[in-house]
Amino acid sequence: MTAPPQGVDGVTAGKAAVTSREGFDLDVLRSIVEVDVALEDYPVAHSVANCALVYRTEDLRCWLTDLDQAAAVRRELTRALHDGPGVIVITGAIEYAVVDRATEVFERIIASERYAGTGGGDHYAKPGANDRLWNALEKLAVADPEVFVDYYGSDMIDLASLAWLGPGYQITAQVNAINPGGAAQSPHRDYHIGFMTDEVAERYPIHAHRLSPLLTLQGGVAHCHMPPETGATMLLPHSHKYELGYLAWRRPELINYFAEHHVQIELDKGDLVFFSPAVFHAGGHNQTSDVRRMANLLQISSAMGRATEAVDRERIVNAIYPALLRRQEEGLDPALIACAVAASAEGYAFPTNLDRDVPIGGLTPPSQQDLVLEALANKTSPDELATQLTAHRHRRATH
Repeated sequence: MTAPPQGVDGVTAGKAAVTSREGFDLDVLRSIVEVDVALEDYPVAHSVANCALVYRTEDLRCWLTDLDQAAAVRRELTRALHDGPGVIVITGAIEYAVVDRATEVFERIIASERYAGTGGGDHYAKPGANDRLWNALEKLAVADPEVFVDYYGSDMIDLASLAWLGPGYQITAQVNAINPGGAAQSPHRDYHIGFMTDEVAERYPIHAHRLSPLLTLQGGVAHCHMPPETGATMLLPHSHKYELGYLAWRRPELINYFAEHHVQIELDKGDLVFFSPAVFHAGGHNQTSDVRRMANLLQISSAMGRATEAVDRERIVNAIYPALLRRQEEGLDPALIACAVAASAEGYAFPTNLDRDVPIGGLTPPSQQDLVLEALANKTSPDELATQLTAHRHRRATH
């Protein structure tokens, strides 16, 4: 039997699944990434910086006051991340004071873990080059619930997450501090297939390579002013559109090309950057002698995907619920409270035990988020909510 013809992009003419690292073609990648971004194609964006589309929080909030305009904003962000450069920046998203309070908590936890010898390493850099705080989401909630609510009660994090993933998204967070002199990471793609060896990645059909980046949104919160010399993230805009990229990032030709053509986007404290996990990227080299460059890296998963980290969301909810009640009593915008709930509680009803967790009045049983929002509406006590969450967990168990 004669094999079907194979094109230069590694996919056969009949669109059959051919995923091989031998299909990598640098010229094809160049044709994809060496293009400009036209600001006029993105009417909500404020500017373009090194091929990234820049949005201002004050502009976006004006659009979000109207349901139809809010939907238009989400569509534009989706298009920017999927069909456009794959990188967006939202400036002024989190107030300086809130970021500083979170930084203090993160620094305390990092110091404690370093002292205990339990601090995290880095997937893509030499040990010791960076300080990594894994599961920073849960650790922040337990260490300082008030800061958690103010930090993750973010309409801009929620906006980007909804645009790319829809409701029920699952936030995980990992603080990365690149110390003065800290070396750069190697360029890479990220979770899911980005965490696989070439041999394993080749076993997944090409449609899985296309699907993987649609299930995750990469992002980060800048915790300091972050010019390129501090090690700002290196990015290769548009590279997410190269289908064999998960089999290319270890190749010397790609590494050399990335070194010559990557961009770095200057961020200020409280700015957000979001990008497709299939965009080639890497933490930069901190060339300063006195700046500890800290970012809270957000890896946000679709409700229909699997996150990298195990997060005890019941523990988070129990930790922050009293703070949520206080913020509600103080008159915080309910939309921002809902953002904090979305960042903490599980928003998807499955998987569950349908023998015991029976759908009533719909196709799905209530999610953890449903229970928290109902508790807030009823001003349920923290102890009663904890009892409800325990019962919810037991209903979902298989035995």
